[in-house]
Amino acid sequence: MKSLFRLNGQKHRLFYILPLGLLACGFLFVVGVYFVSFLLGPPELTNDQNTVYYSVDGEKIGEESGAENRYWVELEEMSPHLIEATLAIEDRHFYSHNGFDLKRIAGAALSDLKSLSLKEGASTLTQQYARNLFLSHEKTWARKLKEAFYTVRLEMYYSKDELLEGYLNTIYYGHGAYGAEAASRHFFDKSASELSLAESAMLAAIPKGPSYYSPFNDQENAKNRQQQILSLMLENDQITEQEHLLATRENLAFTEPEDREKVSVAPYFQDSALKEAARILELDTEKVRSGGYTIHTTLDTRLQNQLKKNTGNEIRAGSSIEVGAIAMNPDTGGIRALIGGKDYTESPFNRAVNAKRMPGSAFKPFLYYTALNNGYTPTTMLMSKPTAFKLEDGEVYQPSNYNGYYANEQITLAQALALSDNVYAVKTNLSVGPEKLVDTAKKFGITSDLPAVPSLALGTATVTLENMVTGYGMLANGGYEIDSHTIEKIVDRHGNTVFEREQKESDPVLDPQATFVLTQLMTGMFDRSLDGYMSVTGSTIANQLSRTYAGKSGTTESDSWMIGYSPSLVTGIWTGYDNNKQITKAAEEAYSKNIWASFMEDAHQNTDGQRFDVPPGVVGVAIDPASGKRATPYCDASRVMYFEKGKEPEGHCTIHMPGEQEEPGRNGKSPQEDDRGLFDKVFDALF
Repeated sequence: MKSLFRLNGQKHRLFYILPLGLLACGFLFVVGVYFVSFLLGPPELTNDQNTVYYSVDGEKIGEESGAENRYWVELEEMSPHLIEATLAIEDRHFYSHNGFDLKRIAGAALSDLKSLSLKEGASTLTQQYARNLFLSHEKTWARKLKEAFYTVRLEMYYSKDELLEGYLNTIYYGHGAYGAEAASRHFFDKSASELSLAESAMLAAIPKGPSYYSPFNDQENAKNRQQQILSLMLENDQITEQEHLLATRENLAFTEPEDREKVSVAPYFQDSALKEAARILELDTEKVRSGGYTIHTTLDTRLQNQLKKNTGNEIRAGSSIEVGAIAMNPDTGGIRALIGGKDYTESPFNRAVNAKRMPGSAFKPFLYYTALNNGYTPTTMLMSKPTAFKLEDGEVYQPSNYNGYYANEQITLAQALALSDNVYAVKTNLSVGPEKLVDTAKKFGITSDLPAVPSLALGTATVTLENMVTGYGMLANGGYEIDSHTIEKIVDRHGNTVFEREQKESDPVLDPQATFVLTQLMTGMFDRSLDGYMSVTGSTIANQLSRTYAGKSGTTESDSWMIGYSPSLVTGIWTGYDNNKQITKAAEEAYSKNIWASFMEDAHQNTDGQRFDVPPGVVGVAIDPASGKRATPYCDASRVMYFEKGKEPEGHCTIHMPGEQEEPGRNGKSPQEDDRGLFDKVFDALF
């Protein structure tokens, strides 16, 4: 009997001790959770956000969202109706609890115990926010424990308004839209600040089950839940009966399907800016996309729209020919407009930046810059006739001129450039040395692997349009090195400037005098008075031009190029077929020149006449094109040519004087031909 009493006494003590022990353990656990949460500090309130692009004139041109569409707006920038509707359906006691609604939790826990599951939800907005930021949505006890830790940390370190703002900016509304602003734009094509009561209730209905309650997926389900939310708001005295009546009857205007996915301004340009930002920030592109950066670019929306219009107007509908185009500020290297193809939605491959094609004669300015630095002048004369060159390895190379045209007499460098004479170019390359041409091209920013061969003078190596435009830009700015770029400044999601481009003062890398002389020579492709019987390569577009431009075209069997510049803008156009199909139609061959001419005229429409600055050490002399000597009043035509001081011709032209002819030289050639035919004599002796 005594043992029975002892046993009953122990049970009696256990009846009191066990609950006290459990309470103590629970208390210690809660204290531990809060202590650990305190030590861990405040968690981040944001995860991914959209990266937004702005043009050079401050216009928003697009944004990156990766696989998700996100914005961040302050609570004050959201419609109060959306805030009230969200609280009504998701967490009525949000402002009065400490992160956990104990009544709801107890009820949900009892239901879960009965069903031995975790189906019943009682999450507060803070718990949902913690889950959205840091956790998965799997229904396990481990996840719920982690959620509790994050919930405590959020409530410990942030105000209720901060938490509500964070929740509304990160909750998923379906269709790739995260946050109220993204959802508002997607569903109603308006900002979250402009939402009506009815629209707000509709949006608040979606997060419970984005696929089930989306009005784009199931209008009936969405409408029923919207009505439920409006009824709760009326019941909670958040709205009046009249507001409730009007909201339930409001006919919602959703975005049209074709407006839900819009191709942003200059998508090829934005792709380039994204890659450039990734290089600058040393991040992968996906982290830049969703990093919430504000990227200030070099794009000029006016020029971009003009370039797109000019391209669309020129290339005939249905043609499979492609286009790449870049307009650049030659002083900075900033890309002002870029087109990487006819249709980004059909082909996002950027032909302006990534495609390597043969530039043809558009490569010749690099050759003639080399020549000007190696004894040539604008009046250096060489014979233009069919010529076969026997190379060091024994092979014979015979270049031909476009359409088989040869002057069959001596021509000046100025004429050779304007006429795009290939024989003159190859002779010049062999004279100065192909290795020097390769070195010069590298100075101009050409990064391709260039073979030091005679045909390099004719642009037989592959290059990118971006490299070519950058090289021409150095001619336009007087010889200063530039790096092509699309980004001026990057600001992170916290408003900190993490990158800002600086224009460094530097000395020119090209000879300023030779650069200016070459620029003036390159205006000759548009000069109808160069020589009365010769057709310069820019004659087809010369009548369209009202200003002075320097430029050069280039043509291969499968490529058509036109690159040219004013003092303030350099533009390059390439057209051709992706599969290197031969261009056989004259109209298609003319696309690049016509696009370039119309764009340059449109781009300079509101600018004053611009002239290239003459550097010290350069003189202008009136030259007779036929003789290459100083012009006299008797000459049929003359053109002012520029020379480095001391290299200008001394003698005057005499072949146009009345009753006089130049005396025959040796072998029946004129003295002028003897004087200016030195290079031909060398080639005749060698080959």
